[in-house]
Amino acid sequence: MTDRSSVRRRTVLGALATAGLGSIAGCSSGGDDDSDDATTTIEDDFARELAIRFAPTLYFDEYEQWFPTDPRRYASDRDGETIVDGFDAFDGYHARKNETGDVAPDPTVFYNVVQYENSPLAVVQYWFYSAFDQFTTNFHWHDWEVFHVFVDTGEGDGRDVADAVPQLFVASSHSRRVPNNEFLDPDPERVPRILSELGSHSSALSVNDSPDRFQRFPSDGTFADITNSSIERIEDIAEIPIAYGLPRDEGAGLPYVVPELDGVPLYDDDRLPSVERADLVDDALTVRSFDALSSPPTNLPKRATGLVFDHGERDTDADVTYELVLAGDVEHIADFTGPQLSFEFAVPQFAEDAIASHITTTGAPWSQPRYENPAADISEPNHRLALAERYDVISEPSTVNTLFVQVTEAVMADDAPDGEGLTTQESTIESVVLLESDPEAVPTFGGIGVVQDVPAGDHRITVNGAGLAPHSEQVSVPDGGDAGDAPVAAGVDGEIPLVARESATKLEVDTDGADSDLTDLGVEDDFAGRLYDAPVTGPDAVYVHRGGAYTVEVRDTEDEVGAFRVNPDPTADSPTDSGIRIDRPNTGKASLATFLADIAEETQAHVDAVADRAGTPSGNDQDDSTGSENAVRGLARALAAVAEAAR
Repeated sequence: MTDRSSVRRRTVLGALATAGLGSIAGCSSGGDDDSDDATTTIEDDFARELAIRFAPTLYFDEYEQWFPTDPRRYASDRDGETIVDGFDAFDGYHARKNETGDVAPDPTVFYNVVQYENSPLAVVQYWFYSAFDQFTTNFHWHDWEVFHVFVDTGEGDGRDVADAVPQLFVASSHSRRVPNNEFLDPDPERVPRILSELGSHSSALSVNDSPDRFQRFPSDGTFADITNSSIERIEDIAEIPIAYGLPRDEGAGLPYVVPELDGVPLYDDDRLPSVERADLVDDALTVRSFDALSSPPTNLPKRATGLVFDHGERDTDADVTYELVLAGDVEHIADFTGPQLSFEFAVPQFAEDAIASHITTTGAPWSQPRYENPAADISEPNHRLALAERYDVISEPSTVNTLFVQVTEAVMADDAPDGEGLTTQESTIESVVLLESDPEAVPTFGGIGVVQDVPAGDHRITVNGAGLAPHSEQVSVPDGGDAGDAPVAAGVDGEIPLVARESATKLEVDTDGADSDLTDLGVEDDFAGRLYDAPVTGPDAVYVHRGGAYTVEVRDTEDEVGAFRVNPDPTADSPTDSGIRIDRPNTGKASLATFLADIAEETQAHVDAVADRAGTPSGNDQDDSTGSENAVRGLARALAAVAEAAR
């Protein structure tokens, strides 16, 4: 419905001066990575020398609890297979910290080097294992993160590591659904630096002159830390490089959630005797749950650097030196196990909201496609294209479906009458986005949510944020060939405004009560414009700000329109607010006539209020007033007549 004209208050009021009731009531508004060449794992001295040369310096957050370590210490046997159990690793890691007094016991980074066959292109992978992952969108036992260095090793048998030239850095961010932090043609003389995100250990790059800060844009005479491109077809973000980045280092608020198992905080689980509350992410950054807050949290600490790690064979003044170990030495571990931890998403629905359990899992690196083919982890099409032009072994990027959304916050507009107007502004915190078809949620960065490689078809997208009412809507993703290069934008032109829980009321539309089959639902505020615009297949609900004044529009299979006026009580107490329900959302002339009558009565009330403040009799009162006073009184009478006629 976004591209169609809509029935709105200002449209109707404008038409009152030029058209009769009939014209208003009768209006209708019309790189597939499988194609890359094979690789061969190399484990000789040349491979180790490559790994040593490009071994990254690691910068951790001051609140970090789980540093890269060696999982073999926590391995056990299960039915003849070697596994690492989540309880054993999590509790064992903290027990070892207590026993040794080391803040980062057994610091280890694993490396895997592969060479594309018949090509000088090789890739050094650095794998980081942490005993636990706690974040704003997920938490899970075990955590494997990876940093890829694509390097040209030269031709012939006499290759020298000193002559190897790095082509591309790829720092993996959360999952393949999230665009990674990447840099094309890095300086061969500069040691790579990784900024690890608190709790999740997602990797950001630092390649410029500010070693422990992430810069999305060039500034202060230096270049940006990524070469990812922007989405030029979406105006609001046309200049923003699309990569996950490092939100807390970029000034964003990022609340963390306390992990639970079977409704009990993990630190209270009897199977984790060595784990206490202080062993999780600090209270200053943590909320018990998103829906426990009435408004978004404020004063969340920004990122600051804590410990710095570097390779032990390098001359360094780092706080901790790590051992560089061949990944093949741990490939005998068959699985990393643990009971499923879930993060619950509130999904707005007609009547009672539903709960969707978002789950996250981890697996052994050597079971993942990117372990043998690192090019599978390149998320920036221009970077894959650049490598494809240099090396025949890398295929050109294929068309994938990308879903985009910009999450904002709906608030009262300063220039709107009390209780009758909103505006949207940048959200003060990051949110999380979940597709019903995908069990893994993705976080926003700077309010931008990007989900890559989305299957074609109909999906339901849900957005949650701490202290914010949830939002959910249907979105259709076409086949890659039909979508072209443009991403699919959810919301209204890509924007989804959320509402603080303390200001939210639920608007329900019972499509079962309509006299036709409804296909679309739109909600528009008088000042902020269109706030919700999505297909419907049954009874639906959307949270709106109680301070708004709304036109609700429905459309049916015959392209007939229905419109309804909604004015929530701005003084209602949200926790006990029963919401607003449209039981019979019919389309056609009768619906539009009633809408016109509601608009006329509402406007008459405003005119009467203006007249009262001016001391001018209104409505049917009679006096000897002349000039502008008569005009105000006449307008009020006309509106009353229109309202009566429309009904």
